[in-house]
Amino acid sequence: MKIRKVCVLGAGTLGSRVALQSTLSGYEVTIYDIHPKALEDSKIVMRKIILQLSKASGLESEAGFSAIESITFTDDPNVAVADADIISESVLEDVKVKNQVWELFGEIAPEKTIFTTNTSFLLPSMFAKISGRPDKFCSLHFHDVFYAKGVDIMPHPGTDPSLIPILEDFGRSLEQVPIVIKKENHGYLFNAILGSILSSAGKLLANGVGSFESIDKSYMVNFRVDMGPFGIMDTIGIDTVWHVTMNNKEEGAKDFAAILKRMLDEGKAGVKSGKGFYTYPNPKFKNTDFLE
Repeated sequence: MKIRKVCVLGAGTLGSRVALQSTLSGYEVTIYDIHPKALEDSKIVMRKIILQLSKASGLESEAGFSAIESITFTDDPNVAVADADIISESVLEDVKVKNQVWELFGEIAPEKTIFTTNTSFLLPSMFAKISGRPDKFCSLHFHDVFYAKGVDIMPHPGTDPSLIPILEDFGRSLEQVPIVIKKENHGYLFNAILGSILSSAGKLLANGVGSFESIDKSYMVNFRVDMGPFGIMDTIGIDTVWHVTMNNKEEGAKDFAAILKRMLDEGKAGVKSGKGFYTYPNPKFKNTDFLE
């Protein structure tokens, strides 16, 4: 099967990046969201990424802006999925929402369409049946897309094995490194490791062992990296971290989830809202004296 048309469901942080990289890689792209404002915000995000890429990689900004103009932004499900060869779903990390999305698109998508979910923590088998096409369902999980270029391919027991090489080729065409997961696992490989780190950091904060800044400093200075666990959470999105934490049954997770919920109620969703644990676009951890 040759993939030509890509349908992205969800115009948030990651969906916007998948859509942009897909159009830059020569695919015909539609991006769907139930909220028109999210679609407008997606265009803004894409333009910012193009400007960053033009400085970092030499991509001509006008060519990038033209690529954005070629994308179909729509809140009409039928328009979004018309003639789609593959769906990349990046909606809210919530089982109920994802079930509603896959029930709808399972009914209206063309017979040829491959179904993929970009879920960070949930399992493809949780949604395969409700999609109506479990054999065509697989996780295809992107990270940052432009800076962290890994894409996880995680089938469920009922996934047609012939989809795997197709998804590997698709991932490579988007300049990603395909990583095939042998069996279902919450968080794939990297996210499972990262999740343990973020969970530990969250419990330390919730238990009053250290401030978020102190925890980040300890992590950054020892691993010699430029961002700590709470900066990472801001980048991922506090809403996504909250949904994952709510599904975590480990002791102490509920206390940290309560902190995240209060942040969301205050409009602190991380980088995308301008404020999370830190304030953006100039977070404190980027200051030259942060580790002094």
